[in-house]
Amino acid sequence: MKFNTKTIHGGQKPDAAYGSVMPPIYQTSTFAQSTPGGHKGYEYSRSGNPTRHALENAFASIENGNYGLAFGSGLAAIDAVLKLLKSGDEVISTNDLYGGTYRLFTKIYEDFGIKFHFIGMENAERIEDYVNKNTKLIWVETPTNPMMNIIDIVATAKIAKKYKVWLAVDNTFATPYLQQPLDLGADIVMHSATKYLGGHSDLVMGALIVKDKELADRLYFIQNASGAVCGPQDAFLALRGIKTLHLRMQRHCENGKAVALYLESHPKIENVYWPGLKNHPNHLIAKSQMNDFGSMVSFTTKGNNYDASIRIVENLKIFTLAESLGGVESLAGHPASMMHASIPKEEREKTGVVDSLIRLSVGIEDEADLKQAIG
Repeated sequence: MKFNTKTIHGGQKPDAAYGSVMPPIYQTSTFAQSTPGGHKGYEYSRSGNPTRHALENAFASIENGNYGLAFGSGLAAIDAVLKLLKSGDEVISTNDLYGGTYRLFTKIYEDFGIKFHFIGMENAERIEDYVNKNTKLIWVETPTNPMMNIIDIVATAKIAKKYKVWLAVDNTFATPYLQQPLDLGADIVMHSATKYLGGHSDLVMGALIVKDKELADRLYFIQNASGAVCGPQDAFLALRGIKTLHLRMQRHCENGKAVALYLESHPKIENVYWPGLKNHPNHLIAKSQMNDFGSMVSFTTKGNNYDASIRIVENLKIFTLAESLGGVESLAGHPASMMHASIPKEEREKTGVVDSLIRLSVGIEDEADLKQAIG
């Protein structure tokens, strides 16, 4: 089954009760049992819910995985992965990553005795320098947030397999429409399904997808024991969003390219960060592991002026100043004061997150209107 068909039919079948084409919203906390332990597959909605189960099947299908898990948020999904570890374990992570992930790693799990190495992974060979007997996980974002760095998943997977450690890839920016990390050697794929998978800025959700049954069983246990699951209404909304993912992503990519090229030629713009540009340091790697280059674009204005960048995001038309990304509407954000404010300034600036950096999530509006909105 091809990807465009999977988004609509993958892992899905009509509901058994009345043949409903869309999985119904099973808005219930518990399920009747004929005898203790005698039920029809579901007993309590934290442990399993038919609507969530349908969504988890869809997650697995579009990422070419065998098992999918849905969580109450992207951070809840990341938290479940970290719960595979114990005190004394070490994680190698890209140094340019979502501020909430950095906060979870450093403010929660470092206190539990887990050590994190934040490094630039644009050259995958660097990763091997940090692997030791305590290393258990390599955590990758590609493209990274917000600098749009590209990490070679195949090369990183070879290192992970060599040392028998897990490789987890945050695939939020790319989506499975553009990139399927499990097929490139990753063990775990994570999504903030709040973003492109949901696609309409109306839910908060996280996802994990794996191929290995033993790993899936461990994650299912953590999901149930910790309880950070999504509700059936949000599961229904995410299922609806996935059905148009391929259509939305095609337009997202078209508009992302148009905006990136427009910014590149703009006299007031210093740098543009988008993996589709030929001057992007890892453009060829992006071209080899992605089907297109996405609609996340970051840029800096000339002079690296904080006040100027704030004025820009406050006065943009069509682009709404807001947290998040991946919805049908275009959004603009100022990473240093918004999404990445939890990362210390000196650490942010080492990765290029300077005060003038602006991040755009380019939506599916008309291309001409988006260019005009930038000015």
